[in-house]
Amino acid sequence: MIFDLGKVIIPFDLARGYAALSPYCPFPLEEIPQRIAATGLAPRFEVGQLSPEDFARQLSAALGLDVDYARFRELWSSIFLPQPLVPEQLLEGLQRRYRMLLLSNTDAIHFPTLLERYALLRHFDDYILSYQVGAAKPAARIYEAAVARAGCPAADCLFIDDIPLYVVAARQAGIQALRFESAAQLERELQARGLEW
Repeated sequence: MIFDLGKVIIPFDLARGYAALSPYCPFPLEEIPQRIAATGLAPRFEVGQLSPEDFARQLSAALGLDVDYARFRELWSSIFLPQPLVPEQLLEGLQRRYRMLLLSNTDAIHFPTLLERYALLRHFDDYILSYQVGAAKPAARIYEAAVARAGCPAADCLFIDDIPLYVVAARQAGIQALRFESAAQLERELQARGLEW
């Protein structure tokens, strides 16, 4: 079983992050998303091309932020909401029966923060993370890394993601895949496939 992280296990809202940055930023709130995007730093950070400290320094300079690294980490991770999208009992039950992997486009600030905040992530046996692999979904390389970590044929893996493009890319890699819409829908899909937890 291979799960996506953001908006499948843990909800996030980018607007929360922009609002958190706003008091420390000399630019209007509505300009922050475009200014972040214009730097091109976040996609590079997600595939491990920048260290957390370099990312913080460069993005802070671009946004005119005057905060230390610890505060930057807090602000950058403020996008995550407290209540997971799937019940912990589901993940716990699945882990008793299947090898559980997490496959995520994430970065070296967000993921350690999530491990600290969300105890239910302990129900995964391994993590395939874009910043460690050096590739992000929908690149074939990250799916190949997930199959290698699964230790079984791609056809024996089931991938769950909320983004249709990433579901299609998984199928192109030979992985069974379904789109996540809600915990209830996921449970129905798993039952329809004869999977238990």
